[in-house]
Amino acid sequence: MKHLKSLTKYFWKYRIRFGIGVLFVFLSNYFNVLSPQVTGFVIDYVQQQLPGYQPPARPPRYDMLVTSISGWISGLGYGPIRVVALCGITILTLALLRGFFLFLMRQSIIVMSRFIEYDQKNEIYSHYQQLDTAFYKTHSTGDLMNRIAEDVSRVRMFTGPAVMYLANLMAVISLSVFFMIKRDAELTLYVLIPLPILAVVIYYVNNTIHKKSERIQESLSDLTTNAQETYSGIRVIKSFVQERAMLVFFTRNSEAYKKNAIGLARVEAIYFPSITLLIGLSTLLTIMIGGLHHIYHPEKTDLSTIVEFVMYVNMLTFPVSAIGLTASMIQRAAASQKRIDEFLNTQPAIRDQSGAAPVRLNGNIVFDKVNFIYPHTGIHALKNFSLRVKKGEKVAIVGRTGSGKSTIAQLLLRMYDPTGGKIELEGKDIRQISLKSLREQISYVPQDVFLFSDTVSGNISFGVPDAESALVETAARKASVDKEIALSPQQYDTLVGERGVTLSGGQKQRISIARALVKEPGLVIFDDCLSAVDARTEKTIINNLNEYLHGKTAIIITHRIFSLLHFDKIVVLDDGAIAEEGTHAELLARKGYYAAMYTRQQRDAGSINEPA
Repeated sequence: MKHLKSLTKYFWKYRIRFGIGVLFVFLSNYFNVLSPQVTGFVIDYVQQQLPGYQPPARPPRYDMLVTSISGWISGLGYGPIRVVALCGITILTLALLRGFFLFLMRQSIIVMSRFIEYDQKNEIYSHYQQLDTAFYKTHSTGDLMNRIAEDVSRVRMFTGPAVMYLANLMAVISLSVFFMIKRDAELTLYVLIPLPILAVVIYYVNNTIHKKSERIQESLSDLTTNAQETYSGIRVIKSFVQERAMLVFFTRNSEAYKKNAIGLARVEAIYFPSITLLIGLSTLLTIMIGGLHHIYHPEKTDLSTIVEFVMYVNMLTFPVSAIGLTASMIQRAAASQKRIDEFLNTQPAIRDQSGAAPVRLNGNIVFDKVNFIYPHTGIHALKNFSLRVKKGEKVAIVGRTGSGKSTIAQLLLRMYDPTGGKIELEGKDIRQISLKSLREQISYVPQDVFLFSDTVSGNISFGVPDAESALVETAARKASVDKEIALSPQQYDTLVGERGVTLSGGQKQRISIARALVKEPGLVIFDDCLSAVDARTEKTIINNLNEYLHGKTAIIITHRIFSLLHFDKIVVLDDGAIAEEGTHAELLARKGYYAAMYTRQQRDAGSINEPA
C-alpha cells in the first residue's frame, strides 16, 4: 500500500473533480438507503388498518426527508391502495435520483482516473527519454513497454473503479449502519457479527494476492520481452529455421505466466464465495433473530423493522462483496506502482550538472588522458586517450573492431561520461555544457542505423522537424539516395516501415546520412557510415561530403581508409590506446599498422576488380 502514496500528487491535481465525485457517491447512496424506510412506512400504514393492531412502544425514527414525505402522505387521508401507490412512486423517484447521481459519480471519478492514466504515461515516457544509455543496455524493451502499458492500466483500476467502490462501500455502510442503529441497535449488533470475520479474511488473503500479483507482472514482462524480441528479429529466426525453438521458449514463459495467473484465480475463487457466504449469514441472522424478537416482543420489534433490515443487508451485499474485488485491485495496483516507481526513481547518470549552460560549438575538441570502462561489463574501451582537434579539421579514427572507435563518438555525444580524464569543447568541460545545446550542434551518423516507422521525409528531417522540402531533397541528393526515392510512387512520402524494414541496408544507411546532413552543425561525427554501400555510391557520397564538410570539424570513424577524403589527422587505435597518429603520407612512411592496413585494402580492391 505504501507504494500508492506516489499517486497523491495526481489526486491533489484533480482534487476538485475527486471531491465532487465523492459527494455524488454520498448522494447516490443517501437516496438509496431511504427506500427501506419508505417501505417500512408502507407496512406500518397498512398494518394500522388491520384489526387488533398494536402500535410499537417506540415509534420508528426515519430520516428527515422520509418523515416529511410520510407525514404528507398520512395527512392526505387516502386508503391503503393509494398510499401504496404513492410510496411506490416515491421509491421510483428515489431510484431515479440515485441513478442520476451514479452517472455523475462515474463521470467524475472514472474520468479522473483516465486523466491520471494520461498524466502517468506521459510522465513515464518523458522519464524514459531522460535515462542514459547504460540503463537501456541492462533493461529489456519488453519490460519497459509492459510498465508503461500494463502496469499503468492496473494503477488506473485503483484510481478509478477501486476508489469509486471504496467510497461507495464507506458511504453505504456508514449510512445503512447509522439508520439501522436508529431503528434497532440490538438487532443491528447481531446482523453485523460476520463483518469482523470478513475483515480478518480480507487481511490475510490480501497479502497472498499482493505477492501473486507481483509474480504475475514479472512473468508478463518476461513474456512481453520474449514476444518483442521475436517480432524484431523475425528475419533472423526464419533464416536459421528457429521458429519451433522460439515457440518452445515462448511457451515456457507463457506457461509460467499461466501458472501464476491461475494461482491468483484460485485464491480469488475461494475469496469471493466466502464473502458471499458471510453476507448470506447476515441475512439469515436478520430474519431469524428479528423473527424471534417479533414473536416474543412484538411491541419492541415489529414486522416493518425486519423488512427494513433485510433490505439494508441486501444493499450491503454488493458493496461488501466488492471488498474482495477492490482489495484485489488495490493490491495489484500497489504491485504495479512499485514496478513503475523503480524506474521513476532511477536517476539518469548522464544529466545536466549544476551550472551547465549552452555553448556555441565551433569544433575545437580536446581529449585529455581519457579513460573509459563500460559499466556492467568492465570492458576498458579507452586508455589514456589524448587528442586535440582544431576548428575545421578532418580527423579519421581507424582501427580493428573492438579497438574503442565508437566509444569516442559516444563520449562526444555524452551518452557516457569518461571514467577518468576529461573532454573539453571550446575550452569548456563537456559536463558543463547543457545536453540539449551539445547534441543539437552535433550531426551524428551511428554505426547501427535506426529508422522510425515514418515517411522518408520524416526520417530525414527528424533532427530538424521544420525543415523545408528543398532542404530534405538536397540532403538526400548529397547522401546519393535521391534517385531511389524518386523511383518510389510516393517518393518522399513513402512509409519506410518499422526500423526501415522495407529498405535495403545501404538505403537505410544513406537516409541516416541524409538525416545528419540536414543539420548545419559545427561538429560532424560519422561512425562507420558507409559499410553497407557499394564502391561507386561510396565515391559519390565522399565527393559530396568533401563539399559539405568544408569549414566544419569532422570526425570520421571507420575500419576502412578513404583515399578520396583529405584528413588533417589520422588516429590509429589499438586496444583502446593510440597506436599511431599523423597524416596519410606520414603514416605510410612509418610502414606500421596503418601502412599494412592500407596495403591490404588496396590489394583486396585490386583482386575484386580483376576479371574472372
